[in-house]
Amino acid sequence: MPIYEYKCKDCGAKFEVLVYSSDSSITCEKCGSENPERLMSGFASAAKGSNSTSSCSTGGRFT
Repeated sequence: MPIYEYKCKDCGAKFEVLVYSSDSSITCEKCGSENPERLMSGFASAAKGSNSTSSCSTGGRFT
């Protein structure tokens, strides 16, 4: 069950949703709108041999 990030097209609120199935209707947690946009999410990974994590987000741009 993946967690997806969304941004409401009506009020601009950003929120995360644990998606149980692909036919679920997603509603904005702030205004109740059923008009969200799924966002590209960054992720973190642990470097081999290190106890720290590094973010691998490109800020929405592919390089």
